Amino acid sequence: MMPMTPNFHGQTADPDGSRGAKPRIVILSASVGSGHVRAAQAIEAALGELLPDATIAHVDALDLTNGAFRRAYGAGYFRAVQRAPRFVGWMYDFLDHPNDRGAATHARQLFERLNFTRLTRLLTEHPWDLAICTHFLPAALLARLRRRELVQFPHAVVLTDFDVHGMWITRPCERFFVATEEAKANLAAQLAEGKASAVEERTIRVTGIPIDPRFGGALDRGEAIARNELAADRPIVLQLAGGFGIGSIERIHRSICQIERPLQIVVVTGRNSGAAEALTSMDHNPRHRRNILGYTTRMHELLRAADVVVTKPGGLTTAESLATGCPMVIAEPIPGQEDRNADFLLENGCAIKVNNLSSLTYKLSSLLEDSARLARMRAAAMRCARPGAAHDVAASCVQLLQRQPVLV
Repeated sequence: MMPMTPNFHGQTADPDGSRGAKPRIVILSASVGSGHVRAAQAIEAALGELLPDATIAHVDALDLTNGAFRRAYGAGYFRAVQRAPRFVGWMYDFLDHPNDRGAATHARQLFERLNFTRLTRLLTEHPWDLAICTHFLPAALLARLRRRELVQFPHAVVLTDFDVHGMWITRPCERFFVATEEAKANLAAQLAEGKASAVEERTIRVTGIPIDPRFGGALDRGEAIARNELAADRPIVLQLAGGFGIGSIERIHRSICQIERPLQIVVVTGRNSGAAEALTSMDHNPRHRRNILGYTTRMHELLRAADVVVTKPGGLTTAESLATGCPMVIAEPIPGQEDRNADFLLENGCAIKVNNLSSLTYKLSSLLEDSARLARMRAAAMRCARPGAAHDVAASCVQLLQRQPVLV
C-alpha cells in the first residue's frame, strides 16, 4: 500500500506546513491503461527542467483508494472492453457531458469521493501551489474541493485524447490543455454553454498530448534500424500488441505474416508475457524476420524505424506515432475515445483503418506496395505532430504559478 505522503522531488514541506518560496506541484494521473501515467511523467520531466528547485509529486490517484475500487475501475474497464465493446461505446456517448451536470453524474462522483478519502487528505493537508491532472477522475474531485473552498490553489487539466469528452470538463479550472484546434473549439463551446458570456479562449491551450521528448528527437531512421538490428532490405512492420492483452493479437499477427512480400516484423507486447509466449510459438513463414519484444524503452527508435505501425489508436500511442512520422494502420479501436482518435487520423491522412480483420492482409500489403502513399502519410503525420507538448504544458503551468488567471 502506498503511504499517505508520496515521495517528493525537490524541496519538502516546511515543518509547520507553511508555504516556502519554492513551488509545490502535484501531478495527478490514473493507471487506467498507461497513457495517463506516461503523459504525467512527460510533464513531470519537463517541469523538473524548468523548475529544478520545485517540489514535484506525481501521484497515481488509484494508488490512494481501496483495492476493490482500483480493480473495478482499472481492470474492470478493460474486461468490459473485451466482453461488451458496444456497451462501452454507448456509455462513452451517454456520459459525454460536463462533469458537473446531472443526477447520475452526482451519484457517480459521490461514490468516487467515498473511495478517495486518502487522495482528499493529500490535497487538503499539503500546501500545494498547483495541481495538474492527466485524468478526469482526480480533476473532478479537485474541482469539487475548490467549489467547497477546501483548497484554493489553481489547477490545470491535460486531455490525453484528440477529442474532448465531457467528463474532462470541470469547474473551476485555470487551464485546459488540448490536442488540436478542433478540440479547443469544441471545449470552448461546451464551457460557454448556458453562461451569460463566452469563455475566454486564453484558458484553453492547444499543445498536443504530452509525450517523452525522445519521440521528437533527431534520430535518423537508418540509425534506428541499425541500433535495433533490424533488416533494412525489406519493409518494417511494427505491431503494438498492448500490455493489457486487448484485441485479437494473434489473429492480427497471423494476418501480417500472411503477406507475400518478405517483411521485418517487430511486435511489442509490453508486460503481457502471455501474448509474447503465444506469438513466439506461432508458426510463421520463414520469408519474414520476426522480433517479439516485451516491455521496451526503445519505442521511440522502433517507431522511427518502422514503415508502418499496426495498433489501436490510444491517445499517447497516436501522439508518439505522429511525432516519429510513422503511418498507422488502425485495428480494433476501443469504442469511444479511440474511435474519435481514429477519425482525427483518417481526416488528416495519417492512417488507414481496418474495419474487418479479414481484410488486414490485403490492406496492409497494398499500402506497403504504394511508396508514394506511405510518403504522403508520413508527411501528414509530421504536420500533425506536436513533440514539444510536454514542454509547452510545463511552460504554461509555470505562468500559472506566477499570476492568477481568470477562472472558468
